[in-house]
Amino acid sequence: MSLDKKIFDAGVVGAGGAGFPTHVKAKSKVEFVLANGAECEPLIHKDYEIMRNFPKEIVHGMELMMQNTNAKKGYFGIKAKNADAMELIQNEFSNGKIEMTILGDFYPSGDEYELVYEATKRLIPPHGIPLDVGCVVNNVETFYNISRASEGKPVTEKFVCIAGAVKNPSTFFAPVGTSFEELIKHAGGATVNDFGVFIGGLLMGSLTFDLSEVITKTTAALIVLPKNHYMINRMERPKEDMNRIGKSACDQCTYCTEFCPRYLLGYDVQPHKVMRSLVFTTSGKELWNQYADLCCACGLCSLYACPEDLYPREACVQSKEEMKAMGQKYEQQKPVKVHPIKEGRRVPLKQLRKRLNVDEYETHTPFTKESPKPNSVKIMLKQHAGPPAKAVLSIGDIVNIGDVIAKPEEGKLGSVIHASISGKVTHINEEFIRISK
Repeated sequence: MSLDKKIFDAGVVGAGGAGFPTHVKAKSKVEFVLANGAECEPLIHKDYEIMRNFPKEIVHGMELMMQNTNAKKGYFGIKAKNADAMELIQNEFSNGKIEMTILGDFYPSGDEYELVYEATKRLIPPHGIPLDVGCVVNNVETFYNISRASEGKPVTEKFVCIAGAVKNPSTFFAPVGTSFEELIKHAGGATVNDFGVFIGGLLMGSLTFDLSEVITKTTAALIVLPKNHYMINRMERPKEDMNRIGKSACDQCTYCTEFCPRYLLGYDVQPHKVMRSLVFTTSGKELWNQYADLCCACGLCSLYACPEDLYPREACVQSKEEMKAMGQKYEQQKPVKVHPIKEGRRVPLKQLRKRLNVDEYETHTPFTKESPKPNSVKIMLKQHAGPPAKAVLSIGDIVNIGDVIAKPEEGKLGSVIHASISGKVTHINEEFIRISK
């Protein structure tokens, strides 16, 4: 059986957050395969822990991917500060074709546009993907899952980091579909009574107060913060208020643009001009602006660069949505060329943590072998790019860990989904399947 078929059968998707089905990447033919171990969101150390504890599996998965895609070379992106993990990874290299790409402790060094440029000096075209410049990029956990898929082991667990205001910040495997409540309990519980949970990261993640939500194959981390924290207050503000404040307070200082990682790489992203469009509308709702279309929504403009604490990232996201609804797509005319002062405008993670007022929560999140053991799981049918998978069983069926419970429709992008615990199927709808012991 081919590697891409094994990856498909195992339900492997991008574990870093995007969830793109990995079997599609495995079918491509490229020059370079890149491992993304940069991990630049504040407080999250999931990739570091998996590199320290499972280097053999990660490198094995990377070498399999290189072989399947006919890649002539591999680059392993990792931060210099993670020297111990780097040594363990290097000790597993066996094909002589992989070299380290050493990264600084900056945000967002894990962005694939950044990583591709740092490793190969190639610039992905506007609206493009790494494949356009002969590259395939995967998160290190994805390579771990590829290695397991080659042995016929499906993705039933997620390696997840629990950080912030919890008693025992830690990293561990948890069955897909485990509730946030059980994950936080497994980390010793919250240290505050009222709190919110950031899913996946403080900058590019989302905020919830619903602890019945569950992890998927793409959930990297949960960050618990007190409900009165600065970050939660920002996230809770209605978009109408964000726009109104931006319309009245933005003084066009251009800091949001000058610190934009995509702008510094040479893409025509100019958040200050998007903010300017707020003034040109009477309602503050019609935010169409071409200079938002190549924004990656990393959040630096809003959460670090803006001296007035405004919301340029949110304005860019709204502009992109408006353009998509109108069928508009910005085609950059000038060639992509790296800004000469790019290196001088990098944002150190330490400074970013201080700006976000989360430095007190920066600590190790050591790997613990013990996993949560939920009595029931709620397994979402959309854990990947593409349409939701379709259930292939019925209520009342008995399943074992690893049994296939859902598949993508024929000819459509998607991923196979497996039971993460053994038990009885108690609920099925178009969104999820619930299994109870």
